[in-house]
Amino acid sequence: MRTYKSRLRSYLAAGLVAVVLGMPVASQAAEVVNLYSYRQPFLINQFLKEFTKQTGIKVNVVFAQKGMLERLKAEGRNTPADAVLTVDIARLSAIAKADLLAPVSSPVLDKNIPAQYRHPQGLWYGLTTRARVVYASKDRVKDGEIETYADLASPRFKGKVCTRSGKHDYTLSLIAAMVAEKGEQAAEDFVRKLKANLARKPKGNDRAQVKAINEGLCDVSLGNTYYMGQMATNVKNPEQKDWANAVRIVFPTVNGTGTHVNISGAAITKHGKNKENARKLLEFLSDSFAQKMYAEQNFEYPVKAGVAWHPMVKSWGSFTPSEINLETIAKHRATATKIMDRVNFDG
Repeated sequence: MRTYKSRLRSYLAAGLVAVVLGMPVASQAAEVVNLYSYRQPFLINQFLKEFTKQTGIKVNVVFAQKGMLERLKAEGRNTPADAVLTVDIARLSAIAKADLLAPVSSPVLDKNIPAQYRHPQGLWYGLTTRARVVYASKDRVKDGEIETYADLASPRFKGKVCTRSGKHDYTLSLIAAMVAEKGEQAAEDFVRKLKANLARKPKGNDRAQVKAINEGLCDVSLGNTYYMGQMATNVKNPEQKDWANAVRIVFPTVNGTGTHVNISGAAITKHGKNKENARKLLEFLSDSFAQKMYAEQNFEYPVKAGVAWHPMVKSWGSFTPSEINLETIAKHRATATKIMDRVNFDG
């Protein structure tokens, strides 16, 4: 009888370990690229098919909701992943800090993606942006009452603010941006005043906060822009259309210099076996076809200049994004976390 180890050696020799890792046996072929993705299938499958059509490179995808960093660490040099797609700068930065990404030099990526949305050494590249905005009640908040995020901490909104957890990546990214622009003490002062203005303890996602505004529990909330589009077009849960109709989007600035934005992004893994194909995939994702599809399907802002916004996104109004490089913001994430702990924001 063959032992477990002998069977495993046979599987390895046959390439069946790729199946165990969630990748097809063909993952070691020359014209493939293996992708780990936090982005959902409905959003990326169509333009991955177009990439294969244009280049002849097959894309094998493992979709996940969490655990990408841990998986890459565990696989080490044996990872089948050539590239990763993530949401939020925090996840990209964490993988980069773990020394699991390879730098990319690409005139195409540098041309398509503004400097503040890519790593200074090419370790990651932003593909879409989403603004962290204020959802304001149409009935109870007047135009001009909110110009900066700091306005949410004013006495005017005592007991009128709803938000998700202070430990969520989106919240921490905003506070890290404040640390970068205004300093740690100013950021902590804001967080303390914001907590004092909360209508309830932080809970739920961004949509739950808009629901609370519609119900009259609060007047304003923090949220990402694309949720407005997702609520306004929600056929499966049509009550969310009422939530969206109850609010308007306001684009505050951190310090008068621009609205805080976050990214979805991509990177090439340090131990990937198909780096050239991975680079071609990133270049394709940064170009007009994929950028337009991102804009149409998920109400996000393309990073490439000249790509049209979705008409609904355009209706929310224009804004000036902060020009601080997101890698700088990511470096202040630990400080933002400490601030939330000191203030006991979720308590």
